[in-house]
Amino acid sequence: MLDIRREVQKRVADYCKPRKVALILGARRVGKTVLIGQILKDYPGKVLLLNGEDYDTHALLEQRSAANYRRLLDGVDLLALDEAQNIPDIGQKLKLMADEIPHIGIIASGSSSFDLLHKAGEPLVGRSARFHLSPFSQREIAQTESPLETRQNLEDRLVYGSYPEAVLLKGYAQKAEYLREIVNAYLLKDILAIDGIKNSGKMRDLLRLLSYQMGNEVSYDELGRQLGMSKNTVEKYLDLLAGVFVVYRLGSYARNLRKEIVKAGKWYFCDNGIRNAIIGNFKPLALRQDTGALWESYLINERMKNSENEGIGREYYFWRTYDHQEIDLIEAGENLRAFEFKWGAKQSGKARIPAAFAGAYPEAEFRVVDRENYGEFI
Repeated sequence: MLDIRREVQKRVADYCKPRKVALILGARRVGKTVLIGQILKDYPGKVLLLNGEDYDTHALLEQRSAANYRRLLDGVDLLALDEAQNIPDIGQKLKLMADEIPHIGIIASGSSSFDLLHKAGEPLVGRSARFHLSPFSQREIAQTESPLETRQNLEDRLVYGSYPEAVLLKGYAQKAEYLREIVNAYLLKDILAIDGIKNSGKMRDLLRLLSYQMGNEVSYDELGRQLGMSKNTVEKYLDLLAGVFVVYRLGSYARNLRKEIVKAGKWYFCDNGIRNAIIGNFKPLALRQDTGALWESYLINERMKNSENEGIGREYYFWRTYDHQEIDLIEAGENLRAFEFKWGAKQSGKARIPAAFAGAYPEAEFRVVDRENYGEFI
């Protein structure tokens, strides 16, 4: 087993102070339980770990009273609640603990931002901070492999993604089977459990359509027509998929150019391996027609992971005009940066900054990212 330290670990650990609640959000199987275990192992005080999927935990926390929680947490300095969204009234219970037990810090993890944030977020305003745990970033994997191995493993990352166990498994058949298991046994289960959705077929069809359109602008009306559902239902399903960290939307960037498209959006998967499991395609890159889309998705994901792990408030967009000038990724922070992604060397050599973008945003940096220089980018 590789010993990979998660980059967000120090930020979470530093927040584990009395009367503070660290909320760790992330999809199932990305390593939240392992991360909590590492934090508790290094913590200097007394710790208590409870599992929100265990009925004994529900029984211990059922009586929502300060006296009950003082008895339970007597002498405990740090409480960790894994999969906390499964605990009824978790927000009010965490608030009561933080208010009435002044010496205790709390960590709560959840695999659904809808469940955990809706149940815990509002009561904990001013008492909590959110931390997103994604699949491994390449910077994290680099703790255990050389730069040469990173280059050799690039194709694996594009095809099988970066879920911790998918990275650790050696055989390609094992990786593929593991990713199929995640999709069928965990992700779809979580999605369908939210909001009483019963039509698993429609949700799976939507995921497949998104998979084939990854990196392209998506029309909710067109998706609705293909799926036989309303535009509003499509948007609701997409929100749910984003809420359990399967996909995310990249909006279009616009500041002042009238020809810029400001309403369209692109949808990407949080992990290439999950996307490929949904369409059942783990073929090597030489046999694929979607290498460019996988490359673009991989680079955007890696850039966003690093921003989240560092706690840096950057925002990400794509850019396009109605006359089809476009840029793959816009990074808006202290500086405005534009990136164009090219898999092939010939494509990379021909890439230039669009004239409309250069004229509208002369202060922006522009870079072409390809297989030769991607290490600096991620």
